[in-house]
Amino acid sequence: MATASVAFKSREDHRKQIELEEARKAGLAPAELDEDGKEINPHIPQYMSSAPWYLNAERPSLKHQRKWKSDPNYTKSWYDRGAKIFQADKYRKGACENCGAMTHDTKSCMERPRKVGAKWTNKHIAPDEKIETFELDYDGKRDRWNGYDASTYARVIERYEARDEARKKYLKEQQLKKLEKSNQNGEDAASDEDEEEDDLRVDEAKVDESKQMDFAKVEKRVRTTGGGSTGTVRNLRIREDTAKYLLNLDVNSAHYDPKTRSMREDPLPDADPNEKFYGGDNQYRNSGQALEFKELNIHAWEAFEKGQDVHMQAAPSQAELLHKNFKVMKEKLKSQTKETIIEKYGNAADEDKLPRELLLGQSERQVEYDRAGRIIKGQVRYAF
Repeated sequence: MATASVAFKSREDHRKQIELEEARKAGLAPAELDEDGKEINPHIPQYMSSAPWYLNAERPSLKHQRKWKSDPNYTKSWYDRGAKIFQADKYRKGACENCGAMTHDTKSCMERPRKVGAKWTNKHIAPDEKIETFELDYDGKRDRWNGYDASTYARVIERYEARDEARKKYLKEQQLKKLEKSNQNGEDAASDEDEEEDDLRVDEAKVDESKQMDFAKVEKRVRTTGGGSTGTVRNLRIREDTAKYLLNLDVNSAHYDPKTRSMREDPLPDADPNEKFYGGDNQYRNSGQALEFKELNIHAWEAFEKGQDVHMQAAPSQAELLHKNFKVMKEKLKSQTKETIIEKYGNAADEDKLPRELLLGQSERQVEYDRAGRIIKGQVRYAF
């Protein structure tokens, strides 16, 4: 319960205070009021409702739990770099003895130490710098880009462009030198010239490759057990290829899963199959060696369920060999079953052909006979 101050209470007063608190919690007594006339919840624990001793609270209150510090005027601005406010004509008392500015002392001067300071020469007095103080908030103090001028990045672009221009100029000069040498040496050096031109083209290709900013490079550890040499593994996808999720921008087209980077359905089902570069992941799963690999996995699972010690990931060579033996035995069993059936029932395909009278002597013509076998109705047609 909120109390004004921690003062000595007799046993009787303490008992009455506890009974009053219990009555307030039960709703039998009105709640306690703070300085502003607002009710204090009787269920608030005492360690939260009691004010610290150094606040000297005379009445019960919860102000010590509220935000009582006023927010300073935080700003997003930054220092005006290089700004000057005043240019003096002569040295002033208390100014920097080296440059003559009033905004710093000699120890903090950033100008080159003069042979004779401005205090004694009274010449070339440096202007006073603009001194600013800012009240930054939590994020502003930790903002790495606070005060960054985006226009300064133009210098970086200019530097890279100048480097590229110098490289192109150097390559052109090298080609001109090679041409001059070839003209002087005659036609005998034609083959050497072709080789040197190829070397120049290779160098230019290397220059173009360096512009890719190593986006396609992936550093991986090669043949190491925790440490050792590292190799560079390049991504085989060409960066100029259109990403598969950009082939069809329709919302109702094939679904693309960004987590697994998979698109199972064909994004362009109505396009010409001869012009399509990508037909969905299911096309690759149901064609080529993917089906053989799927059959190999299924055979390993079924063999493991039937008691054989086969595991596709632990011993892939063993699983593949067992699958090959299984296919050979299956073909043998098929041929044996076929031979058994032929021996028992015969093979109608290998027997002699039926006579022509049986093959061509049948017709839909109706002929009626009596009990003695004489023709009553119709006429018999014989095949010759």
